[in-house]
Amino acid sequence: MIRRALMPLALVGSTALCFLPALSGSFLNWDDNVNFLDNPAYRGLGVENIRWAFTSVLFGHYIPLTRLTWSLNYVLGGMDPWGYHLLNLLLHAANTALFYVVARRLLATASGRGSQDGRRAPEVAAAAAVAALVFGVHPLRVEPVVWISARADLLCALFVLVATWAYLRAVEDPRPARRGPLLVSVGALAAALLSKGIALPFVAALLLLDVYPLRRVTRLGWGPLVREKIPHLLVTLVGAGIIVHAVRQGAVLTGSADYGAVSRLTVAAYSFVVSPVRFLWPAALSPLYEMPAQASLVEPRFGLAMGAAVLITALLIVLRHRWPGGLTAWAFSALMLAPASAAVRQGVDLAPDRYSYLAGLGFVLLVGGAVLAGIRLVRRGALSRRVARAVTVAGAGAIVGLGATSWSLSEVWRESETLWGWAIELDPTCSVCHGKLGESLLAGANASRAVEAEGLLRRAIALRPDLPEAHFNLGTALVLQGRYAEAEAPLRAYMKRVPRAASGPERLGLLYLLQNRFEMAIPLLRNALIRKPDAPDLRRYLIQALEGQALALRAQGRDGEAEMLLAEVRTVSAVSPDATRESRPSPRP
Repeated sequence: MIRRALMPLALVGSTALCFLPALSGSFLNWDDNVNFLDNPAYRGLGVENIRWAFTSVLFGHYIPLTRLTWSLNYVLGGMDPWGYHLLNLLLHAANTALFYVVARRLLATASGRGSQDGRRAPEVAAAAAVAALVFGVHPLRVEPVVWISARADLLCALFVLVATWAYLRAVEDPRPARRGPLLVSVGALAAALLSKGIALPFVAALLLLDVYPLRRVTRLGWGPLVREKIPHLLVTLVGAGIIVHAVRQGAVLTGSADYGAVSRLTVAAYSFVVSPVRFLWPAALSPLYEMPAQASLVEPRFGLAMGAAVLITALLIVLRHRWPGGLTAWAFSALMLAPASAAVRQGVDLAPDRYSYLAGLGFVLLVGGAVLAGIRLVRRGALSRRVARAVTVAGAGAIVGLGATSWSLSEVWRESETLWGWAIELDPTCSVCHGKLGESLLAGANASRAVEAEGLLRRAIALRPDLPEAHFNLGTALVLQGRYAEAEAPLRAYMKRVPRAASGPERLGLLYLLQNRFEMAIPLLRNALIRKPDAPDLRRYLIQALEGQALALRAQGRDGEAEMLLAEVRTVSAVSPDATRESRPSPRP
């Protein structure tokens, strides 16, 4: 038992080593601020916190199990990001060990040695270990591991791997699938869907495995295989209904006028092709590949991607009898990418690296298959030992290079300013990257860097005028410089683009408060407080505006109106006594 555990433990240690810089990382201004810094709802494991986890559709995601892990982090370590990063790292290390177990079964089956003895064969174990190590240390893993908000991908993958392992246990002999492991697989699928909706295609992925490498379709036919998966299908349908509701309630959907059928297909084809390309050549990996305003086949990268997708699919179909693993890996990748790659939602991400976490497992298995084939060629004398040693050294060097790259990228992801500086270096035309770097320079209301931030934010708006956050942060940068008159226009532009957000009237109301224009500040701050009633700073700003206007009215002899405002002050203060503490209003990005 101890000897069997040595390889998974070695994989866990090797994987964790490559991402150690993440443990000194911070919360990033890339959803972490919304999910954690400005979100008191997750802080604890009380009834209200659990209710929020199971009812929230923030960003259009229904991820209650993931949100409960956030709450666990808070209970154990408060707002120290170290614990959040540690749990992400542990989840990824566990996934690497689980993938080794799953890969060993699949490689043994694909090679015709699906029995327990076949899985324990040294060459199969070695091939599975190489595949798992490539998966674990690959730079494509940096985004989901080092970015706290991407934990949903890690947790979902954990349960998907458990579901796959249980399914393989259930069908490991020619008899009908065993009920116990099959129910475990169904339960793990439910947990995966409660972690993130990317597991929706899992039932189809199991049928794909039935075709190859399990070859169950040939033995049993489609009917029994579909019937045994009815529990999986029912869980998937329920999950799909909940996920669609969450998307409609919490996300901004892309209209058909913005992305028609051809554009959606173009983006999907690009996602399918770029995933294996980045796997083979993980250079210049960015936190953001910006979605263009329009996706057209006329643009070279999309036209080439569409042609490559068609050509690769056709070629793999032709070679399906000689190389079934290639078609299976390609189909699995396309299947798992499909829900997130068709431009269903309005967003700024074009094929993010985190989407490859599950979708790329098939390509990693191909590496294991190549290792297994190479070992057998050496044993048969078809490949000289000298060549084998050279290939082994080259492969080991490649894996070390992957791990070193992951270490370097993990350092880049540790804090926002470094991250977005790197993104701009890779793509100087990325409007969101300029905006996010400008926002990071404003962190902590740092007036000394407001001029630099202003330049970045103006560049972001020039590249993409419809970017709401850039207008908001530009207004903040101007306020920090004391240029109040100029700050009003970008803040109003933000309010026009995001009319339902509380941050717009709050920031403009704060601007008027700083100018002692109390009469104009009061309705804006009231409006913002209605939309965000649990914000203590906002409540304090409103009290200061009311008191300031009351003093102005009394100076004009309008005591009755002043008393009405002071009565409102007492009402607002009664809700939150701390709001009466005086402090200078301070704009924050």
